[in-house]
Amino acid sequence: MPGLSGRVLVVDDNKVIRQLIRVNLELEGFEVVTAADGAECLEIVHQVRPDVITLDVVMPRLDGLHTASRLRADARTCHVPVAIISACTQYEMDSGKALGVDAFLAKPFEPVDLVELVRRLMRQGAAGATGAVAPGDAEPVVGPTG
Repeated sequence: MPGLSGRVLVVDDNKVIRQLIRVNLELEGFEVVTAADGAECLEIVHQVRPDVITLDVVMPRLDGLHTASRLRADARTCHVPVAIISACTQYEMDSGKALGVDAFLAKPFEPVDLVELVRRLMRQGAAGATGAVAPGDAEPVVGPTG
């Protein structure tokens, strides 16, 4: 989709995964800012002002679900689409949906699935900047294709 760009805040404690996500999104024209955990995400999110946030679940200091909860509770970030990119358990997925997480992408993932997910969330954020997705309306998990 030419001309579609935006800023993505990628939050993952694994440096290799952060770089993999960064490279794939930058190749598609997105600006990418990274954070190593949820605490760092919350420290920089207001300066970065991302259009989409991706979160791993298991991270030191502040995990992805607690980070999502804090993002949804803040009037300045409650409207920003959030995707969990992680090898989630059913409990984590259910908890994420209840918190208003917009989408899930299972690790390992195909780069094309990552890019499509971010593009969809970018469109969703642009179209529905009036509020967060209602709890329970999260998209299904996209699993590995191979």
